[in-house]
Amino acid sequence: MPTHTSFPTSFLPHPQVLLVCLAAVAIAAPDFHGLPPVVILRDDRQDSGDGNFNYAFEADNGIAVEASGTPGSAGQSNMQGVYRFPLPDGTLAEIRYVADELGFRPESPLLPQPHPLPPHAIEQIRIAEEQRAQGITFE
Repeated sequence: MPTHTSFPTSFLPHPQVLLVCLAAVAIAAPDFHGLPPVVILRDDRQDSGDGNFNYAFEADNGIAVEASGTPGSAGQSNMQGVYRFPLPDGTLAEIRYVADELGFRPESPLLPQPHPLPPHAIEQIRIAEEQRAQGITFE
């Protein structure tokens, strides 16, 4: 009775397949040659262990992140902060945000803004609020 089981060689890939796969991985790898290394200018982190924290990170390529957090009422972390990154035209994009029980709320002039409501929609909302205050509901 044999004491070992043999693995069928039909399940092993052919050496040519392995070579083609390795070549594909090598070709698809990003080329970082010619790019200067990014220098980390600042990396400050503080965590008090009770849910309060803050951190600040800055690199010489213009990328920066700052945030502070506190424990939230529903067990989440409430955070506020800012992140910056360079745009193709050389200017810096800056997004400030708050993340808490009400969700993630970014603010930046770069973010699209909703169109203002037309006057007739504002009037309809006012009428609906008056009706609601009077106890009028529609099913």
